[in-house]
Amino acid sequence: MKAYVFPGQGAQFTGMGKDLYENSALAKELFEKANEILGFRITDIMFEGTAEELKETKVTQPAVFLHSVILAKTLGEDFKPEMVAGHSLGEFSALVANGALSFEDGLKLVSQRALAMQKACEIKPSTMAAVLGLADNIVEEVCASIDGIVVAANYNCPGQLVISGETSAVEKACEAMKAAGAKRALLLPVGGAFHSPMMEPAREELAAAIEETTFSTPICPVYQNVTAKAVSDPSEIKKNLIIQLTAPVKWTQSVQQMIADGATLFTEVGPGKVLAGLIGKIDKEAVTANA
Repeated sequence: MKAYVFPGQGAQFTGMGKDLYENSALAKELFEKANEILGFRITDIMFEGTAEELKETKVTQPAVFLHSVILAKTLGEDFKPEMVAGHSLGEFSALVANGALSFEDGLKLVSQRALAMQKACEIKPSTMAAVLGLADNIVEEVCASIDGIVVAANYNCPGQLVISGETSAVEKACEAMKAAGAKRALLLPVGGAFHSPMMEPAREELAAAIEETTFSTPICPVYQNVTAKAVSDPSEIKKNLIIQLTAPVKWTQSVQQMIADGATLFTEVGPGKVLAGLIGKIDKEAVTANA
């Protein structure tokens, strides 16, 4: 079975999408429509902007979403997903690709999500850190032992977990992770504590926007970050999408479930090859490709 996976924030690079814009009339039309919807020329930043400009959450999230979704649309008849999944932000790309959301509604939600997350990041100092070489349950136990808010946020692959929370608590947790035997525990250059309780204000804001948006029955199941299970019911998709901002990304579990459900080829759609790399670490036998 063909599975398509969509990357999240962090996959962006300067010049992303420029070749699509220049070589496909459909891509050009969709990029220009996106400029109108967003109210600024995001294509200028994507194609010519600096890495610093691209790193701003309000730019990064729509940029990665647009690259993924427009690339999927230019595949035409070749794009026949039997299951989809996206990492964090990538879940929105996956939902447009499988027909649960329209291009316009998906972009509006991603833009609102980015702005809401940016605001939440400014309320209190918060951050994320990558922990390498520890079992998931040890990471969870260490987080639970720390005073303050720090939680497991991204289950990326076995031995690679990202923690998230208040800056002071994350720093303490990093020291404790090293003492527990972690190969590395390093702070990430991110604007805040994504997928943690620190995102509650953003979750509330985004929930209102998601509730007002029409979701359709998708052409194939989506394996959502929150449950790591196949979902096709629009109301359930909505519910999980709202919880996603404050809940962990169960990427390892999602990929394992997709394989158990018959996935034979994982094609990454969007900038970079991060997910293909993680999938290879989750299952050595997994076959991956890039769109």
